[in-house]
Amino acid sequence: MSAPTEARPAGVDPAPVPALNAAPRPARGWARAERVDELLAALALALMVAVPLIELAARPLLGAGVDNAAVLVQHLGLLMTMAGALAAERHGHLTTLGASLAGWGAARHRALLLGVADAGAAAVCAVLALASWRFVASEMAAAQPLAYGVPLWWVQAALPLGFALLALKLALRPARLQGLSRLWVLAVPLAALAATLHFEAATPPFGAGALLLGLLLLLGAPVFAVLGGLALLLFWSEALPLASVPLSHYQITVNASLPALPLYTLAGLVLARSGAAQRLSELFVALFGGGTRGTVIASALLCSGFTAYTGGSGVTILALGGLLLPLLLKAGYPERRGIGLVTSASALGVLLAPSVPLILYAVIARVPIGDMFLAGLLPALLMVAVLLLLGGFLRPAAPLPAGAAARGTGQRSVARAAWAARWELATPLVALGSLLGGLATPVESAALTAAWALFTQALLHRELGRAALARLLVDAAQIIGGVLLILGMALALTNYLVDAGIPEQAVDWVRGAVPDRHLFLLLLCLFLFAAAALMEIYAALVVLVPLLLPLVRAYGIDPLHFGILFLAAMEVGFLCPPAGMNIYFASAMFGRPIASVAASVLPAMAAIFVGTLLIALLPWLATGLPALLRT
Repeated sequence: MSAPTEARPAGVDPAPVPALNAAPRPARGWARAERVDELLAALALALMVAVPLIELAARPLLGAGVDNAAVLVQHLGLLMTMAGALAAERHGHLTTLGASLAGWGAARHRALLLGVADAGAAAVCAVLALASWRFVASEMAAAQPLAYGVPLWWVQAALPLGFALLALKLALRPARLQGLSRLWVLAVPLAALAATLHFEAATPPFGAGALLLGLLLLLGAPVFAVLGGLALLLFWSEALPLASVPLSHYQITVNASLPALPLYTLAGLVLARSGAAQRLSELFVALFGGGTRGTVIASALLCSGFTAYTGGSGVTILALGGLLLPLLLKAGYPERRGIGLVTSASALGVLLAPSVPLILYAVIARVPIGDMFLAGLLPALLMVAVLLLLGGFLRPAAPLPAGAAARGTGQRSVARAAWAARWELATPLVALGSLLGGLATPVESAALTAAWALFTQALLHRELGRAALARLLVDAAQIIGGVLLILGMALALTNYLVDAGIPEQAVDWVRGAVPDRHLFLLLLCLFLFAAAALMEIYAALVVLVPLLLPLVRAYGIDPLHFGILFLAAMEVGFLCPPAGMNIYFASAMFGRPIASVAASVLPAMAAIFVGTLLIALLPWLATGLPALLRT
């Protein structure tokens, strides 16, 4: 679900969060102890930047670098994920459904309903901790080393410890809200553990369990806990090891390419928290002119490109909205259309390198990341053009105020703006040049990009102090920690469905019902649009891509083409009322009612649908550049 409460940078909330939605404030001494997770998450992420850079520099000079560097970075990602998830829980950044049943009624009733949701999530985390410990115990027997004599299971122990602490922290919430003794905190997770151990040999009531998990989701339980509970229930009902669920979480967290996600997220946050947005907006307006049409085109391109780096379209609205809307208004553009433009254009960046969804699809579908970066370029430009033309954003506006057309135009203005943004303009060259040039692996390229962003913004521009850098590391870890919890649980569900033969059955049924390839593509676009409205993009990637890949291959569709088509359709999920994340961010940013913002993006949704159909019918848009550079 593209919920308004998706994982987002701490301190950049789109709107005030009701007290009942966040973890109650602990006592001062307990709070200091809890902040150990922030320190661990920041340290792990900093090492994820440093180790690939050391390896990249030492390899040509010394012939060898850090011992087992790639695997070490992957397991640093595991530490960062679990510690970041704990910090995300404390700051209220674990993804939930958004508007839940717990928001209704009197304050006392809301506290009770949220307490039920948190208690249910704590029970699921307790069982995940037990299952994780069984997985780690099996790894202890193998005694595999990680690096420099450190046993691998020492790092893997972060799984049971992390889930146990999440269970404790989630169970502590209702105790605080209801004024109960902390001794009651242990009741719910211990009861869940006792029930699991006692009834594990029996077949659980799947229907009742699924209904209970659905109710917890509606009451405001974290999405990862509901997905994890459903996965546990499915494996339990088939008498399969419960350790399969944390094993899936471990597999995706230590995937060889996955460390690129937090590293690019860190780079994007550095750009969003510094003056990079201001410098880039001035450059784009200077390039395209200060008139209405030039400002509109500059805004659309800048929002799309910025989202590719920040990893979240909501972050782009927060970073650029306050800069671009005044520019649009000054150029004579109507306010409502300006809000619609910034809100919708911020959703288009997922097709541009190095966006996190683009990398994640490459990881899941096992296609080269460099090919995905190239495959998204032409479709991204097409989507921007379709948005501007069919979305009506280039329609004539009010007469331009006197003197506005001359603003920011001329070769000198462009040269000044380009010189001011020279370090930001070099960032894509660092990211793509090192990767496509064969100088670095995907993870090393991501580390190089993060280090470049930190170096330019903190040292050259001097816009980020030590406290801001520490906060950036923690915030990036929170974002990725919350997302990877969802991905790990979603992957467990997907693995169960794949083992049950669901994709093969779907291929046989759909091929018999829809023999025509073009009709299948149309139906696929409609299905993906519905999925985008109902599922958060990362969960959709992990759940749907493995299920749909065998089907699209049966129709002769290239995985690169399908990946770009999938992500293009998912862009509408950021705008689709009532759950579209961007409309909530924009409503808070611009101070306009949600209904007004939602109405302003309706033409954009239709334009995105047309663009998705064009990508579906013209596969060379996605496959042309990768094929050209391979020849």
